[in-house]
Amino acid sequence: MRIYIGADHAGYTLKEGLKDHIESLGYEVTDLGAFSEDTVDYPDIAREVAEKVYENGGMLGVLICGTGTGMCMAANKHTGIRAASCTDEQMAMYARSHNHANILCLGQRVLNSEDLAKQITKKFLETEFEGGRHEKRVDKIMEVEKD
Repeated sequence: MRIYIGADHAGYTLKEGLKDHIESLGYEVTDLGAFSEDTVDYPDIAREVAEKVYENGGMLGVLICGTGTGMCMAANKHTGIRAASCTDEQMAMYARSHNHANILCLGQRVLNSEDLAKQITKKFLETEFEGGRHEKRVDKIMEVEKD
């Protein structure tokens, strides 16, 4: 599975630390920027990752900014995206298992450590969508796009 990853300048350092970790879990990583700590606009990076996740159904994304909130808001504006900002493993697990999230959003400024970010990312990537009773709720989320 390919994981599309992106960050703005506020998440660049964490993104760089997560790439090797994600690859060590057996995933291929495609880095869509930023490629330095120079200022960039997070909606542009969120668009790049969201488009790739949508175009390549079944793939996942990871977005990082200062808090995770801006990336999450921007990503969720795109068709087919269910982005979730997570600050612990339990949130990541439920985002995947109950909400079928396809993009994980993290905040470099709000997480206590890179190790915590790695744990959250691992949980997100390794958790499967349960389907069942959750399927109709996810379908309702996706219907909002059609309005």
